[in-house]
Amino acid sequence: MSGLAALEARLERELELIAFNRPQWVRPRRHAGEEVLDVAVIGGGQCGLATAFGLRREGVTNVMVFDESAAGYEGPWETYARMVTLRTPKTLTPIDFGVPSLTYQAWWEAQHGREAWDALDKIARGDWMDYLRWYRRVLDLPVVNEAKLQRIEPLVEEGLHRLHFADGGVELARKVVLATGIQGGGEWHTPALVRENLPRDLWAHTSEPIDFATLHGKRIGILGGGASAFDNAQFALSQGVEAAEVFIRRKQLPRINPIRFMEKVGFAARYPALDDQAKYAAMACFLGHNQPPTNDTFVRAASFAGFHLHTGAPWLDVCEHNGLVRVTTPQGHHEFDFVIVSTGLVSDPALRPELAGLADCIARWGERVTPTGPRNALIDAHPYLGNGFEFLPRDGVDGAPLHGLFAFNYSALISLGLSASALSGLHLALPRLLRSIADQLFLDDKDVLLAEFLDYDVPEFLGEWPLPEMPEAGELA
Repeated sequence: MSGLAALEARLERELELIAFNRPQWVRPRRHAGEEVLDVAVIGGGQCGLATAFGLRREGVTNVMVFDESAAGYEGPWETYARMVTLRTPKTLTPIDFGVPSLTYQAWWEAQHGREAWDALDKIARGDWMDYLRWYRRVLDLPVVNEAKLQRIEPLVEEGLHRLHFADGGVELARKVVLATGIQGGGEWHTPALVRENLPRDLWAHTSEPIDFATLHGKRIGILGGGASAFDNAQFALSQGVEAAEVFIRRKQLPRINPIRFMEKVGFAARYPALDDQAKYAAMACFLGHNQPPTNDTFVRAASFAGFHLHTGAPWLDVCEHNGLVRVTTPQGHHEFDFVIVSTGLVSDPALRPELAGLADCIARWGERVTPTGPRNALIDAHPYLGNGFEFLPRDGVDGAPLHGLFAFNYSALISLGLSASALSGLHLALPRLLRSIADQLFLDDKDVLLAEFLDYDVPEFLGEWPLPEMPEAGELA
């Protein structure tokens, strides 16, 4: 036996040796004759899969993952992510829970060997998606695909949530984890300048599907100076567009990636221990840097003859002109066949359809924290979460409808740092989330469990004293 088959056999043995799969202890629930999930995980990407697997170690097995995508296309990696490689170091171990045979390195080496691993610079985007597919299969994780959550309806008296899906399906769950990725805490931002002035067929956001085949031989303009702008520029040029021109407001490209510092000095791990004012200041700095492109992505994009970078060039006006997009910057007019917007996202529960009935209950950073420096509108809109990623209520608002809801997505950034949806922090975030879910499940049933404990009288020790008299040797004859 060799390759992946040998790795999978070794993985099975390692999980057995560390008793990873703990016995289920959560009391089963039914409501009006319907079965109730202990945990519903919304999102079947890396965060959702790891959450479902990690709950097994907590003895929570009545779990289901729901993802809106078709099987094998969960997450961004084969939809809107257009980088060649992941931006993170290849040595990160975000979702293996310390099990050696579950690491990406073990999976890679089983197929390509140790020398190939040593020669590898960064993880290819498609390879990471293949690893996630293997992760789901080999761990036999329960995932329902093409299940788009539309609304969360709290059943407060029962301590449950009724989940309404786009296909008409309904599920009941005690706990709901929104493992919905980078956009799952709000929405991708498109400036009104573009949204209100251009026909929809002349622009797209980097988060959307783009048919680059229809843009072959054409000119595109890209607004934004972050990593995704250059990802899309190099991808578009590799697909045959004639020109891809990137416009940034700053006079110089962002150069500093604060994540690297946070990884090295324990900042990512210890961030939740900071007070709120320190968190506010740290994240204002973090958001102010913007994430630069990786060096290899920039070199790849710049190597194309059709690439051009405009610095100090904010878009002052955008309009349709003779079937083209006319962009006005301080340097003059530019015309393109199509434009792409790479202007980041906004995290705000009010922007999420599934939270429409709950958003007014959810606490925000702008309400809870007074910073020592200037206010930051992006920070203020984030939900103010508890230490286990749980939503918290606004002051004076009944928090019962929020009980059991966890924001394990990018909207946790301000409260808990490099946490859910960021590969750099996922290995730190998962134990915190899993412990919080298990604690809630236990405390919800504490009265019954405690009563049963106080009544518990099953004998384990069967010895007697004095010892029973043994017959004499002669009596045995």
